[in-house]
Amino acid sequence: MGHTRSMRFPMDNAGSGFFGGDIPNVFRSYTEGMGAGGGPPRKPPPVESKLACSLEDLYSGSTRKMKISRSVFDANGRLVPESEILTINVKPGWKKGTKITFPDKGNEHANQLPADLVFVIDEKPHDIYKRDGNDLVVHHKLTLAEALGGTHVTLTTLDGRPLSIPVNDIVSPGYELVIAKEGMPIAKEPGKRGNLRIKFDVRFPSRLTEEQRSGLRRILGG
Repeated sequence: MGHTRSMRFPMDNAGSGFFGGDIPNVFRSYTEGMGAGGGPPRKPPPVESKLACSLEDLYSGSTRKMKISRSVFDANGRLVPESEILTINVKPGWKKGTKITFPDKGNEHANQLPADLVFVIDEKPHDIYKRDGNDLVVHHKLTLAEALGGTHVTLTTLDGRPLSIPVNDIVSPGYELVIAKEGMPIAKEPGKRGNLRIKFDVRFPSRLTEEQRSGLRRILGG
């Protein structure tokens, strides 16, 4: 499902904010002191805004709709407000910092070109998964008995699939279980994915009875 977000450009050069924040007006320094004969129109630097995406958005892809309001010249040369909805197709595997550019979608002013509008992908934190490049990392807690005797890790993938992963090895300090091709899609290599890496936190018991101690010594050969 797409989402529509409303965003408004400042309608003058007073630096009243952009995208709902208190960002200085980037057009001001380019328009002050420029007359009709001041040379060819100059183009301000791009105006950037973060586009927050969940890991689910970046795993499966999503469509985002952004409503912008800006000032443009009408047929009579007067500045008038204009609204437009921009569509951003977030591709599976895009990373934080990916930029989507809409040329010339900034405010119009005399003697200068409108700035480009740039959305910069940002990643929202996830409750379970952490992204590391193309890999996904999960931290899983288990008991000492599970670390020595084996267990299963049950997860739900970012696209809703259940995963039940057997842990048959002894989980020693620093042990990491790698599940191939269950990481993030690789945007530049369609069909390929990174890995899922499970890191373990072993919870040691706070106390043992003498009988338990004797049993462990007998089993472990100590």
